[in-house]
Formats: sequence, C-alpha cells, structure tokens
Amino acid sequence: MSASGGFARFLRFLRFAAVGAVGTLAHYALLVALVEGAGAPPLAGASAGFVLGALVNYALARRLVFASNRSHGQALPRFFAVALAGLAWTALLMSLFMALLGLHYLLAQLLTTALLLLWHYAGNALWTFRRGRHDMEAR
Repeated sequence: MSASGGFARFLRFLRFAAVGAVGTLAHYALLVALVEGAGAPPLAGASAGFVLGALVNYALARRLVFASNRSHGQALPRFFAVALAGLAWTALLMSLFMALLGLHYLLAQLLTTALLLLWHYAGNALWTFRRGRHDMEAR
C-alpha cells in the first residue's frame, strides 16, 4: 500500500467516524427518549436506537464515505447483515457492562459504541460497499 493510499484510507475512516457520529447522535437521542421519557428498559432503548442509527449511517455512508454505486438491493441487505451482527454485539456488550460491571447504561453504551466502530467500518468497507470487478468495469 502506498503512503497516499494509506492516507486516503485514513481520511475515509475519519469520514466514516464523522458520519457515524451523526448516526450515533440519532441512536443516543432515541435511547435517552425511550429510557428517560417513556420508561423503557435500557436494552430496549439501546436496540431501538441502534436501528435508527443504522438507517442514518447507511444513507450517509453510502453517499458521503464510500460513494457507492452498488444498488440498494445489493448494499442494503449487506449493510443490515453487518448492522444486525453489531446489534447482537450491542445487546451482549450492554448486558455485560451493566450486569457484570454495574455501569450506568450511558457509559455502557459509550464503551459499546467505541468497540463497535472498527467492526462497522471493516464490514462496510470490505463487504457492503466494496467495489467489485463489475463495479470497476461500469466506471
């Protein structure tokens, strides 16, 4: 990998993280609204927030990070496969952090989000939005 290629990947990762911050804001807003406003259990709020955040992230990452021309029919199922695996990890990590470590649900969510950032980036860069031979030939 060339130095400029590595720098370009780093910039793409930073864009992914920035887009993720927007999705995370939507996630956390719904989490807090459900838990604090509606009295929902933290795990339910975290799960609902995760789904909302995933939808926001898909739309923004597809356009602003990966500039994908892969059809929604191809990319969206892949994105949600990565997201559903992330949701399973979210449920597991939130449960572990709150039950075993006794952490407040917001601290548990912050740690979970940090741990899953690399999972989501790798899954989406390498599988969801990866340009295949067919995509390259179309350009």
